[in-house]
Amino acid sequence: MPKPLTEETLAIIEATAPVVAAHVDRIVPCMYGRLLADPEIRALFNMSHQHGNSPQHKALAGALVAYATHIRNPGVLAGALERIAQKHAGLQILPEHYPHVASALLGAVAEVLGKAATPEILAAWGEAYWFLADTLIAREEEIYAGSEARDGGWRGWRRFRIAAKVPETPEIVSFTLRPVDGGPVLRHRPGQYLSFRFTPAEGEEYRRNYSISSAPDGESYRITVKREPGGRISTWLHDEVEVGAEVDVAAPAGEFFLDPTDKREVVLLSGGVGLTPMISMLESYGGGDLRIVYVHATRNGAHHAMRETPAARASESHVFYEEPSESDLCDGVRAGRIDPTWLVEISDPSHADYFVCGPVGFMQEMVAGLKAANVPEARIHHEFFGPASASIG
Repeated sequence: MPKPLTEETLAIIEATAPVVAAHVDRIVPCMYGRLLADPEIRALFNMSHQHGNSPQHKALAGALVAYATHIRNPGVLAGALERIAQKHAGLQILPEHYPHVASALLGAVAEVLGKAATPEILAAWGEAYWFLADTLIAREEEIYAGSEARDGGWRGWRRFRIAAKVPETPEIVSFTLRPVDGGPVLRHRPGQYLSFRFTPAEGEEYRRNYSISSAPDGESYRITVKREPGGRISTWLHDEVEVGAEVDVAAPAGEFFLDPTDKREVVLLSGGVGLTPMISMLESYGGGDLRIVYVHATRNGAHHAMRETPAARASESHVFYEEPSESDLCDGVRAGRIDPTWLVEISDPSHADYFVCGPVGFMQEMVAGLKAANVPEARIHHEFFGPASASIG
């Protein structure tokens, strides 16, 4: 456990938190500028998130303010810290990376606040940073050790070969992965993701997370990737990576998964390629005793991937197309967007668990609607593809 913060440090953080909050929109970009100047550290980040109005910057700014606000009771941030630790473990963030962040953060605070950032204030923020860092490092080591100890598990990067490449729609492709060493693989929890280290060209390194879109079988994994406009890695995967290619993969991670224990009904709610973890859940538990209601929204039939699995495995299935063609409507789909009120009407909010995955705006709308319908927050689960510290709210 990290050493408790001193009363002097707690008092300084509380006193300066409003000042840092007032300048956090300048501190965070400054911090990232310092951090990303190091090529070794830059490889850990998705550079598509590093721009003027970056959601990653907003997420970190919010996390920094929240941590300072709850400095005497950081336990209220346990859920957010677990999401961060899981993302870090997937991306293979190690203890030696944390001093780089400390240097960049404290340097940014000093640069932005100027003379107001006295040595005492910087020392207090440094102590607070390392309390948080040590908490994450300890949890991440537990995740690494746990993955390594389980059957088929491993620590660090493991080499996998692309065993199959299957187009699902013109912009979505599935890849089946098998370990080069021929050994078994860790049976993931349905809903978890894999993290990858890609080297598409000499001198390039990228790390990405993709949900596993298959049930655990102890032998292989499947991921399903949408081509993103301007996306360096998604374009490379679609256009250049073929069967037989090899990639580095970290063990499955993530706290978003379906455990059917003590559940009577679950509602799987997805938008676009957010269906990938839901397919894993359906392949794992669909057709059994658990009642599974599946609701999916996408643009139209041409963009609807993997539609056969929900039809075959879900207890009840509904599809919404925002821009349906005439032939789409003949297939019994619904035109328009999902209404969270209707969603509650077709399920039993007194005991159902709701799993949500899709674009940020879609998830924000669904989660807010479910809360407004008095669904307890503890039974609303969501997966967010983006910065580890981001929140749907």
